[in-house]
Order: sequence, then structure tokens, then C-alpha cells
Amino acid sequence: MIETILYIFVSIQVMYFYYLIVTNTSATLLVFSSFNRLLRGYISHESYLRKRIISSNAYRPVSIIVPAYNEEATIEDCVHSFLSLQFPEFEVIVVNDGSKDDTMRILIERFELQKVPTPPLQKLNHQPIRQIYKSGKYPNLIVVDKFNGGKSDALNAGIALSNYPLFCCVDADSLLEESAVIRAMEHFIKDRDVIAVGGAISVVNGSKVEGHTVVEKRLPKKLIESFQALEYVRGFLAGRIGWEVINGLLIVSGAYGVFRKDIVMQVGGYRHAVGEDFDLLIRMRKYCYDNKIKHNVKFIADPMCWTQAPSDYSSLLKQRNRWHRGLLETTYYNAKMLFNPRYGVVGLLSLPYYILIEGLGPVITFVGVISLIVLYMYGAMDYRVLIAFFLLEFVWGISLNILSLILDLFSEKSYHRTRDLIALVGISFLEPFFFRPLLKMEQFIASFNFFNANWGEIKRSAIK
Repeated sequence: MIETILYIFVSIQVMYFYYLIVTNTSATLLVFSSFNRLLRGYISHESYLRKRIISSNAYRPVSIIVPAYNEEATIEDCVHSFLSLQFPEFEVIVVNDGSKDDTMRILIERFELQKVPTPPLQKLNHQPIRQIYKSGKYPNLIVVDKFNGGKSDALNAGIALSNYPLFCCVDADSLLEESAVIRAMEHFIKDRDVIAVGGAISVVNGSKVEGHTVVEKRLPKKLIESFQALEYVRGFLAGRIGWEVINGLLIVSGAYGVFRKDIVMQVGGYRHAVGEDFDLLIRMRKYCYDNKIKHNVKFIADPMCWTQAPSDYSSLLKQRNRWHRGLLETTYYNAKMLFNPRYGVVGLLSLPYYILIEGLGPVITFVGVISLIVLYMYGAMDYRVLIAFFLLEFVWGISLNILSLILDLFSEKSYHRTRDLIALVGISFLEPFFFRPLLKMEQFIASFNFFNANWGEIKRSAIK
């Protein structure tokens, strides 16, 4: 009996070993693919092109849609940030999704809102609208007050009310770079097949903010926030650029993304899902493949949006639990695309990666670590095997962190202060031992609860 159990654990150990090989190899390939793109001048500083876009009729107007639920601490600064965008024609649509705090009162008072009749809306599913307001101070600001239905429901209401062919979805706890829309517009003008554009998201915690704008990127003082700052660098620069290179990008962050509205309307808008941003882009790409529409998804390497990272462990774990449930839910509902050559690189590479590496990873890691412990306790584990696993799990992970920081130096808004760079290097060595195992455990728990639609509230504070 004992021999059978040990044999099972040895098999698990082998599976875990190959999982680590595949995971780290794919991550390394993505990093070097990103390096190659950046070295070829991927980060655009074509100010002349942006001036030409603004001074000509080449651009398309954009609707900025901001879902807001209990955002009294950040809503004023964020709306001012959105209204300060450098773009000739845009509207800002804030959708108050039945907030229970003073979000609506602050909007009415600070922006001098006045009630207006509800116009005919485009057909998308969302909860009833109570009232629509327009600002007396800013002609392009619209506020929708509606019954609570969740983030995807609020986004659908904003899209249904929007007037323009492109829309940009932005979280209400975030700040946009002034050039965020014009940088996305470059891609839509250069390539008419583009259906969505995402951009790097950076942690605003600790940074210097003046006049609703981040004027200096600084590393947060709290260790939990600094871990996330490193994670954002690795995830956005080392991950999403690499996927964009092979046109396999499947995630445009809900904190900042610009989309073609006609394609979104064709797929019925946002579906009520925990991972609504991931789900929408996959359905858009599926629609294009099914209808033989050439399409591309682009990524801007520079930070286009600044978001608040959770500053306490309870909020962080709720967020990561939700993210993992969203990933599993979306891949479940789009399982027909998995390994299906009809869907090109998305079906054959991107989706398998997300389900096998990202989705099942926490479960594989958990049982893999348990197998190592059991085999070691029974004296069935050679110390050289432990060293091999240590190198794969920790040393390779640290190396990827360092490579990601080097990659960040190519970006426009990298950390420039010497003490920040030194601190990030130190955090790179700590992250695989402390931060990553914590997240893996929470993701493991989420793996058995992925049909739970609860978002979980995250603590917010005013952006300073």
C-alpha cells in the first residue's frame, strides 16, 4: 500500500517538474520576445504623428466609460484625470452602479450635474437607469445613475448610451495618462484590422501626483504594494508584449482598454462574468474568427493608466481570488476554442497556455509541493532532486524578475530613482519565497469556487 502511494507521489512529482520547465521556459521566451520588440523601437515617441492625428480628420472620437461603485474616495480625481486627456473629441460617461456611499453626491456637487431626459439607448442588457445627468462645467461629461448590476452591467449601460465608434473602459480608482487615447488611436489608424488596444498599467501607490497627473513614478513604501509593483512590471512588459508579437493577446485590462464598438455590439456587450475584460476580448476574437474578419489586438508598453494596488492582504487576496475565478470561468465558457485550429494562435496556443499554465497552475503547484514533502518524509527524495526544484521554482523565478526590471528600463515611465531600483532588485529576490506562494494558495482555493460571482469589496483611499 505504501509503495503504491509513493509511486503516485513520484508521478505527481514528475508532472510538477515538467510543469515548472514548461512554465519557466514559456515565461523566458515571452521576456526575450518582448526584448526583441522593444529593441526594434516598439515604444513609439512619434509626437509628429500624434500632432498630425489631432490636426487632421484621421482620428475617430472616443467614449470614455467609467463604471463606479462606492468610489467616493477617488471619483473626483479620476474624473478630472479623464477630462484632461489630450484628444480633440471625446466624451466621459461615468456610470454610478447603485453606489451606497457618497459617490453620486460628490459627482453632482463637484461637476455641477443637471438632470437630462434619457435618450434612446442601443440594445444591450443592463439594469434600469434611474437618471441621466450632464455637467454644467464640462459639456463632454455625462453621468448615468442606475440600479446595481455589477461592473459588466454598468459598462453595458455606458456603451448603450455612448455616441462614438470607439470606447475606452477605465476603472474609477485609476488615473489616465494625458496621451492615453491618442496613443491608442495611433494603432487604430495604422492598422484598420485592430479591434482592441491595451496598455501597461502601473501602480500609483507611492508615486508623486500633482493636478490629477502622475509626475514621478515612485516605488510604494509598503512591502505588499511593492511586490505588486514588481508583479505589474513582469506581467505587462514581460508577458503581454510577447503575446502581442504573435497576435495571441487575450487580455486587455479592465483598468484601461480601447475597443471597436461595432464588434462589441455584435457579441452582445459584456457578459455578466467575474473576469469581464478577459471574457469580452475572447468573444470578440471568436466572432472575428467565425466570420473570417481579419483582426489584431495591440499593446502599448508605456504605462497608460495608474491604478491603486490593494494595500492590505485581505483586499489583495479577494482581488486575486476574483481574478483567478474569472480566468477559469472564461476558459470554461470558451472551451470549444481550445486546441481548435479554426481559431488560429488563440485556440492552439494562447487559450491552452492560460488554462494549463495559469488556470491549473495553482493546483499542480499545491499537489507538487505536497508530493515533495511526503517523499522527503519517507526518505524517497534525493537531495539533488530538491536542489533541482529549488533552482526551477526560485532561482529561475528570481532571474525572470531581474530580466523584467531590465526590460522596464526601456519603458518611458520606469523607476528612475536609484533607491527604487535597488529596492526592486531586493524585492525580486524575496518575491518567489513570500509573495508568490501566498497568491498561489489563494488561487488554489479559488480553483474550487470559480462559479462564485461575488466580487468582494476592496478598500480604497484618496489618490495623493
